[in-house]
Amino acid sequence: MSFYHNGIPSPYSNDDQGPEDAGIGGMASSANDNDITLSVHPHLQQGDYQLSDCQGRKRALLIGINYIGTENELNGCINDVHNIKDFLITLYGFKEEDMVILTDDQTDPKMTPTRSNIIAAMKWLVDDAQQNDSFFFHFSGHGGSVLDVSGDETDGFDETIYPIDHDQYEGTSGQILDDDMHELMVAPLPAGVRLTAIFDSCHSGTALDLPYVYSTKGVIKDDNLFKAATKGLVSAGLAYAQGDREGAMESIRDLGHQLITTRFKEASNRQSYSSPADVVMFSGCKDDQTSADAQEAGRATGAMSYAFTKTLRENPNQTYQELLNSIRDILSAGYSQRPQLSSSHPLDVESLFVC
Repeated sequence: MSFYHNGIPSPYSNDDQGPEDAGIGGMASSANDNDITLSVHPHLQQGDYQLSDCQGRKRALLIGINYIGTENELNGCINDVHNIKDFLITLYGFKEEDMVILTDDQTDPKMTPTRSNIIAAMKWLVDDAQQNDSFFFHFSGHGGSVLDVSGDETDGFDETIYPIDHDQYEGTSGQILDDDMHELMVAPLPAGVRLTAIFDSCHSGTALDLPYVYSTKGVIKDDNLFKAATKGLVSAGLAYAQGDREGAMESIRDLGHQLITTRFKEASNRQSYSSPADVVMFSGCKDDQTSADAQEAGRATGAMSYAFTKTLRENPNQTYQELLNSIRDILSAGYSQRPQLSSSHPLDVESLFVC
């Protein structure tokens, strides 16, 4: 869902303070939401992570934004949240009192999906995380992309989500960047904590900046490397066909430089954005694609949210690779988007999905 896609108050520390005041669960928000300092794990090596058995505490943060009354209004995002809530309770033992639900049809200002409320809720979700805890994050709404300023994106763009009040900020500062979401929900997690994230929004392929992205065959993808190679070879071929041998050689030299730069940046990101925790994300599409606001079974829904819950309700015992393929199979009949699977560590895609 591109911009250009019943609150549960019990987790609050008291009824008079919401996220904009003291933060959900009593966690104080920064005085300036934009001041989020990135922290990484520079010495994390393959194997320096721990899986969660998901038998500890369970929490969920579910965000659905229809952008009611705007020219970019969606129809299915609030429905998605309630569908996911029932799905988590029924299949995975989550409890409603351990969920925070932010939707833009609520009258309580503490439970609306403003930028400040979303950031405070993300902090609440991972607060005091302990080994074998299982946390679940779901976002259904508009997603976007902005020019990358930190230099960590191989495609040159940061992925974003749009809070309900994004237009009240200057420029694009009302959006929440993938860098920020990684810092808020992934970086704080210790070893042995599970975070499952579902993004049903446009441009969401790497919305958490997780360094391992998997194909439907279960192998780690190098999409940006392939794109760079294809573009460079086409440029060189066209120049040669036009008799411009010097131009062809220059294209090949540029290609070599770009391949080295892309490979270096991907390796650097895998070291920087890996985590000792157990983080797995399914997103509705690639970074350069849109996610559909759809009608399924006579009800407005996000296509990704619908496919994810439908296939697991029908068969809860699926491996990660099977689940990715099942989601894609459901969507292939009527949608062009290609859902993605990514993780914070090398993932055994033949192991069963847990939550």
